[in-house]
Amino acid sequence: MLETINSVIAAISDVLYQPWFVPLFLIVSGIYFTFRCRFIQIRLFRDACKVIMEKPESEGSISSFGALMISTASRVGTGNIIGVSTAICLGGPGAIFWMWVTALLGGATAFIESTLAQIYKKRAPDGSCYGGPAYYMRDALGKRWMGVIFSVLIILIYAVGYNMLAAYNLQSTFSVFKFYHPVITPAFIGVILAFLFGVMVLGGAKRLASITEILVPFMGILYVLVSLLIICLNIRNVPGMFASIFRNAFDFQSVMGGFSGSCIMYGVKRGLYSNEAGMGSAPNAAATASVSHPAKQGLVQMLSVFIDTLLICTATAFMCLSTNVVPTEEIAGAVYVQNAIASTLGTVGPVFLAVAMMLFAFTTLLGNYSYCEGCLEFILHRSIKKHELLLFRLFATAIVFIGAIANAGLVWDTADMLQGMIVVVNVPTILILGGTAIRCLNDYVASRKRGENPVFHAKNIGIKEETDFWK
Repeated sequence: MLETINSVIAAISDVLYQPWFVPLFLIVSGIYFTFRCRFIQIRLFRDACKVIMEKPESEGSISSFGALMISTASRVGTGNIIGVSTAICLGGPGAIFWMWVTALLGGATAFIESTLAQIYKKRAPDGSCYGGPAYYMRDALGKRWMGVIFSVLIILIYAVGYNMLAAYNLQSTFSVFKFYHPVITPAFIGVILAFLFGVMVLGGAKRLASITEILVPFMGILYVLVSLLIICLNIRNVPGMFASIFRNAFDFQSVMGGFSGSCIMYGVKRGLYSNEAGMGSAPNAAATASVSHPAKQGLVQMLSVFIDTLLICTATAFMCLSTNVVPTEEIAGAVYVQNAIASTLGTVGPVFLAVAMMLFAFTTLLGNYSYCEGCLEFILHRSIKKHELLLFRLFATAIVFIGAIANAGLVWDTADMLQGMIVVVNVPTILILGGTAIRCLNDYVASRKRGENPVFHAKNIGIKEETDFWK
């Protein structure tokens, strides 16, 4: 039965990742928004760095930095380690180049979807804000049914697909240790991880924000520093590393011979898994920020894509490829990264990676879950009752345990399939509504040129729909 389910999921995933489907959606939309926003990734990069540290507009609300850390907690996770490793081992070193392309183009896409989420965000009874693609699908497009489909997919991919994958990736990190037992160890890790996750989700969104604001920067900085140390210790291999990346990336004869297993395909798949630009996930976090102008949070979320892929994923790639460890299909995943670290730092390497993975996986689980409750409320079209919320949290907790004991093929194929499906729903929507976000960007830039702190009013850019915050 399980094999049948796995084969069906794999077949659907293969169709979604044909060059004319999800890859085309992501690349075309990224190029389109990059030109429409006049290369915002470069032009307003400095602005993006500045607005991160702005205080929230209302006291007690989630700041731009807090919303950034929630979305980064989801983006920065096991995909930055295991995802990069599998991309290199299965697709070749050139997959890293195509991950970079996905991230650079995805920065503009992330700006559009997060700005739209800010424009159409809703006011909660306590004065805080919430929202996401489901709300701009309903309020701007007038298609609540589309928002319901999107919300169902968000819950499936984050509470199920990605959280199963995060739990699996964490337990797989321990497979190199002598004490590892293929049945007992995953179950033991699954119980601990599920227990910690269950305890934390009972604290709600503000606790999630406070936890991720501390853990994510610490985790990311430490990991990058260790990566830089390993790269420096293998500095002689760096020229050859770059040569292998670019040689493999442009080996189009090999790519055309088998696109589904090519560096381009793995670069797109793992780039999407890592930075999530175009999936409509980060806008759920972006909508919770209290800012004076929607474009500010759009810029912040654009920066999150760069932090994730161009910094942390690249750190993993360079750390591995600068060593003499040869990437093969047999060691794809945690083993390749552990072998690479161990080849330079010795036995401390696998221990460091296990600790890093525990932090990465835990913040990923929390960041992923933070998107789900709001989507469940949208589906129900009412507030979630206490017993319903408890059942949902118990379900999400059980999924974490199941992921730890599942097999690699099932968790990877499930995540790939679901993230492809959500791209197909979200990208056409933001292509239709993108003009609103671009007018919002122009309003922001005009205010900056006048030397003002940009303050947004919906009527200034011709928005006729009712908004809760921008009157």
